[in-house]
Amino acid sequence: MTYCVGIEVNEGLVFAADTRTSASFDDVRVYRKMHVFEWPGERVFVIMSAGNLATTQLTISRLQRDADDPSARHSLRTFSHLYEVAEYVGETLVASQVRVKDEAQQSGVNVQSTLILGGQIAGERPGLYMVYPLGNCIATSPETPYLQIGESKYGKPILDRIIRPETSLEDAARCALVSLDSTIRSNLSVGMPIDMAILRAGDLKISQRMRLEADTPLYSEIHDTWSRKLEAAVHSLPRFPWEPQREPEETPASVPAMPPRRAPSRQDPGDAQGQQ
Repeated sequence: MTYCVGIEVNEGLVFAADTRTSASFDDVRVYRKMHVFEWPGERVFVIMSAGNLATTQLTISRLQRDADDPSARHSLRTFSHLYEVAEYVGETLVASQVRVKDEAQQSGVNVQSTLILGGQIAGERPGLYMVYPLGNCIATSPETPYLQIGESKYGKPILDRIIRPETSLEDAARCALVSLDSTIRSNLSVGMPIDMAILRAGDLKISQRMRLEADTPLYSEIHDTWSRKLEAAVHSLPRFPWEPQREPEETPASVPAMPPRRAPSRQDPGDAQGQQ
């Protein structure tokens, strides 16, 4: 399984994705699900993926091949508007699914994939789109300034409560990490490490990029602080009529935060472009 989230706020875009593609008892695999296409000062795109591994690898490879070909009629470098890029990525995704399906023939394997595309072209604002298996796409809106693919339900509550267009880029990034952390805690098929990228509006390049392991100090502190603060918030909620009222100075005893559920991961083989 997979969990990827993209957030659009006034200051720019945040992208975060897990890297687990298999989580059986004796087979844990790690592949990169976040792919960056960057031409600093001109344009930058980030694509995150969920779905069939062969389909997504083929799609990313075709996008890279076209971008590297100066004679290509259409590529990530030839369009003037981000929506046109989203349509082109959707067409490439559909063609890749057809190719993989033909090769799979009667195996019954689901070859569909879903993508999140975000980025900025010089002269435009940053934007964020979800590209569906049929090739159609939707964009974020002020009412829903984030997009999720994969195992989305566990990480959705904090996004609904916190993310607004006026949310700062750094707060949006922290929410993305907590959203991933909550999902990892509740679903073993989503796992570490986490890839995160930040695109500040106007930079026309990735402003910040990092990979976070379970023992990365930043991630560990966010995980522990969120667990402790959440528990403290529950203890501070209004008490039921039959409960004795807590004294104002009384504070609940803290319980050590549980570590994130994480099986030993394998290094991304040759940084292969893959995802599930």
